[in-house]
Amino acid sequence: MAFRWSKGGLACVLALLSTQALAVGKCERLVATGSPDAPPYSWQDPQDPKHLIGANVDLLRQVAAELGVKIEVLHAGKREQALEEVRSGRMDLLLDTPMQVTQLTSLDYIHPALQLNEYLVWTRHDATLVFEGPADLAQYRGALSEKARLTPAFDAFAKSQLKLEPAQNLTQAFQKLVLGQVDYVLAGRYAGMAMAQSLGVGNDLIARGLPVDRPGLYLAVSHNSACNDSWLRGQLAKKLTELPVSGASEAVLQRNVERWKAQMQASQGAPKQ
Repeated sequence: MAFRWSKGGLACVLALLSTQALAVGKCERLVATGSPDAPPYSWQDPQDPKHLIGANVDLLRQVAAELGVKIEVLHAGKREQALEEVRSGRMDLLLDTPMQVTQLTSLDYIHPALQLNEYLVWTRHDATLVFEGPADLAQYRGALSEKARLTPAFDAFAKSQLKLEPAQNLTQAFQKLVLGQVDYVLAGRYAGMAMAQSLGVGNDLIARGLPVDRPGLYLAVSHNSACNDSWLRGQLAKKLTELPVSGASEAVLQRNVERWKAQMQASQGAPKQ
């Protein structure tokens, strides 16, 4: 039995198909940016300073390729400058931002987080520091890079309960630890690992216990981006959910730890994490 479309029904179907086509094809190119000083997640490419490289960049490229969308990840300046470029809509995506309530009026955060940055307690290998939980740190002197990004809850705890000396970057924080000027350093698992090895103190320092903080690094889409629609947000969320299951996140992270470490050893410069 043949099925007949009414003129109104046919018009509705055509309109729906047209809308779906626009949703899929509306944005063929995305421009992203992020922190230029947050290795191994994202940092400025020393070989191509206009662009960023890192684990989050590689993961975003993989996701974009699976969606059939071209992506360019540009260096837009310091973190606040990068945030402003995305907030304004001049760039579409911010690829490594912590969740900030104040930014919800400007950005759509895609869940789950692109990465979880596990902050560990690093001490000298022969330290007598007793550590079973964050509260134990109150009796010791610690250091934290000014570039660290903690969750609001742990940041409030650290400011009220811990004796943390600010360091310009992770290099300086670890140097304080090696020299005995502090008892511990709070640093990311992978950044701390690469830093210790690059400074030649990998056998002298150790990460203790479980993470004290696990801030998420999110992918965020600007409200002012012409590419921000429900199709894109939904597809990004789907792909980000699939990444940890596939094991891609861990493999990409390890590769970029080695990449960053090799660059540091080659330049003998000080990274800024």
